[in-house]
Amino acid sequence: MNLRTTVSTFVAATTLLTLLTATTGCQVSLNGQTLPSPYYLQDDVQYFPAGPEFKLPREAAALRAARAEEKLNQR
Repeated sequence: MNLRTTVSTFVAATTLLTLLTATTGCQVSLNGQTLPSPYYLQDDVQYFPAGPEFKLPREAAALRAARAEEKLNQR
């Protein structure tokens, strides 16, 4: 390979890599920030309604019932 072919191959590869990097849309985490992709304006928005503060009401009720039953059995 001569010098001219090597230089043109290097320039072509660098140009291709630059184009691929510039056109890739990805979400990036940088210094604790989540930065959006270039296409964030076209993304659909997901909405999650607020749920109950306490996630285990049935388990808490079952534990209270078990404690109450234990107290009755100890007397």
